[in-house]
Amino acid sequence: MPETIEISTEFIRLDALLKFAAVVGTGGEAKTLIQDGEVKVNGEPCAMRTKKIRPGDTVEIADQNFLVSGATR
Repeated sequence: MPETIEISTEFIRLDALLKFAAVVGTGGEAKTLIQDGEVKVNGEPCAMRTKKIRPGDTVEIADQNFLVSGATR
């Protein structure tokens, strides 16, 4: 079952999402994981650290799964 990450904006960059979800501590760590092909977006490997992640997208890294949702009003 994926952990839900709620964002209050239209999108969040993939590297920022990894920091926001506390998967990594720094942007450099996020960049390395992404460039090494260890991150999947919607089931596909993603090497773009600036990829826009929007509500409804899923992000996987190792044994962690995240579902991005929009803020509820």
